[in-house]
Amino acid sequence: MSYQLPITNYQGPGRRQRRLALGPWYLVLGLCVARQVSGADWPMFRGNPQGTGVATSPLPEKLSLRWKAELSEPIVSTAAIVERVVYVGADDEALHVFDLQTGAELWKYAANGSVRAAPTVLKGVVYFGDQEGVLHAVDVKTHQATWTFKTEGEIVSSVNYHNDRLVFGSYDSHVYCLSAGDGKLLWKFQTGGRVHGTPGISGDFVIAAGCDEYLHVLALENGSSVTRVSMGSVSGASATIAGDKVYVGTHGNTFLGLDWKKGQVEWKFEDAERQFPFLASAALVDTAVIVGGRDKRLRALDRQTGAQKWAFATDGKIDSSPVVVGQNVFVGSSDGNVYAIDVNTGRESWRYETGAPISASPAVAAGALVIGNEDGILMCFGQHKQANP
Repeated sequence: MSYQLPITNYQGPGRRQRRLALGPWYLVLGLCVARQVSGADWPMFRGNPQGTGVATSPLPEKLSLRWKAELSEPIVSTAAIVERVVYVGADDEALHVFDLQTGAELWKYAANGSVRAAPTVLKGVVYFGDQEGVLHAVDVKTHQATWTFKTEGEIVSSVNYHNDRLVFGSYDSHVYCLSAGDGKLLWKFQTGGRVHGTPGISGDFVIAAGCDEYLHVLALENGSSVTRVSMGSVSGASATIAGDKVYVGTHGNTFLGLDWKKGQVEWKFEDAERQFPFLASAALVDTAVIVGGRDKRLRALDRQTGAQKWAFATDGKIDSSPVVVGQNVFVGSSDGNVYAIDVNTGRESWRYETGAPISASPAVAAGALVIGNEDGILMCFGQHKQANP
């Protein structure tokens, strides 16, 4: 599949000089929900409770910019898309809601601080945390909070969901489990450091990588520790889960393949010549795990051995987490481009220059791709527009 969108939209630095300085720990977001998901929706970061980053909705063969919305502050939050409505947070301390087809802003909700966590939309409620440590549950019809829950640290982790339970992490070093209906605390588990990435859910277990250098496996029922695995370094990424296997990057310049049931690291990838952290979360295809690094490379690694299959170089660090759509993987870079890369060959098939660094990740639903940049521009790509004869 070949995309033919020309690079025509760059209009100079604009507000780029005015964007906020974003620390490295604000640049990886995670979001998962463990419920039945419509193939036309993207209600969570990474697309499913295991965080595999695979879209179930295809994209048109040729893409063009459908619309863009300009916000006043950087967008680090990854969007959610449900029933053709887009939900995204921004550093202007608000959740913004747009029509997927037209880009018209439908409503917004004022939070307590910057919203860098990706929202989770489920059964008419949108859940998200903010910089002041408050988790919000907002009714999508009334646009009002049904409840809020306060933690003692910033919430960059997104919310995962199983039945009536919400699971997320906080910078106060805890993994939390709340009742979805009323926000009641069911349990919390204290790790040895901040929890930046989104906890994954596999069956009856919660799997969370943390800043205490451990991958924690917890019982979903009561939050008790089942096992923990040393990663050798802190991690700000969300774990990507496939059966017994977990794939996660670290701030110690390594990317790991682990068996969470055996409690052991099975392989470790480290580029001897390019020593940079992996802050993005990974996407899975049949035989490979695809992840971006701060060394400006998007890589495909063999799922069994960790051997590199291919590497694609951009001109900026990659903190954006890739999303697989058919035979292409889409990712943003701090060089300001959104790329489509062939999952088999690692060759570029499409790019679009946005004019500012990108640390948010793509959201794909209903034939559209939505992503924001650090100039506060939210963009929607969809059906290629035919030129007038």
